[in-house]
Amino acid sequence: MSLERIEIFMDNVSALLKEDHYDVQKRTINNHTSIGLKDVIEDLFNSGKKVILTIGKGGVGKTTIAAAIAVGLTERGKKVHLITTDLAVQLNSIINETSGIIWSQVDEKAELKNYQEEVLFKAKETMSNEDFAYLEEDLRSPWTQEIATFRALAEIIDKVEVQSNEHAKEHAKEQVVVIDTAPTGNTLLRLEPTQSDNQEMKCPLNHTLDLVKKILPRMRNADETEVIIVTLAEATAVYEAMRLEDDLRQADINTKWWIVNKSQYNTGITNDILSEKALNEKSWINKVDEHASGNYAIIGWSVNGREMDKR
Repeated sequence: MSLERIEIFMDNVSALLKEDHYDVQKRTINNHTSIGLKDVIEDLFNSGKKVILTIGKGGVGKTTIAAAIAVGLTERGKKVHLITTDLAVQLNSIINETSGIIWSQVDEKAELKNYQEEVLFKAKETMSNEDFAYLEEDLRSPWTQEIATFRALAEIIDKVEVQSNEHAKEHAKEQVVVIDTAPTGNTLLRLEPTQSDNQEMKCPLNHTLDLVKKILPRMRNADETEVIIVTLAEATAVYEAMRLEDDLRQADINTKWWIVNKSQYNTGITNDILSEKALNEKSWINKVDEHASGNYAIIGWSVNGREMDKR
């Protein structure tokens, strides 16, 4: 990753925490006063969330939001473990300056390969050639990647919980785990032990099922886990976010906060083309507002930011 991209990423995270790019007191959309990411972080802090995940269409800024939340919670006194699946992002320069944040990277491709090899190795012991061939094909399906990634994330969450319990006697602060991705509801439902008629689930891969039994109830506990939906103020991103939210609800996982990221609405843009785009965002912000019952934040795209300069 180039030094320039790292600097841009750092600038974006810093900007999210330092200032909003529009006057939230004077600007209203659908009669709701827009709030910033700092208000969402304050709510996460006050509600005592222990696991925070971001979800949304690719490219909406989930990693940047997750990093900003991790920094914001640390500044409020929380111990935070930040987990990213985005190997293109280097967080060292950001979190080294913030005491207390631990961070891990999960290589999704490596986790998928390890998962496939482990399942097939165990399957050879019990499956017929026909069932084994079916399993090989099934393990190439898109949802297998999510299962492999979720297993890796669940292992880290479980390890953090154990470490917190071990230090409880020393009155150490409970760690908050912030993750820049979340499994879809469909994947979580397929991992349910009660729906394990799938060929893969017949494999003696008990470790994965044990983690599901342990972690899934925590994800369904709204007092402990928060899934934050990140979107852009445009059709594809909003509809994809709604679909992901609906899938999570089918898995009995509720969401509260939406974040409209990189918004050009009310940023003082003077360019005619960008001004028209900014005005078009209003209908999508209103749609998010209505859908989320006002529980949304807008993060404005800085007019003076480097990414805006490139447009």
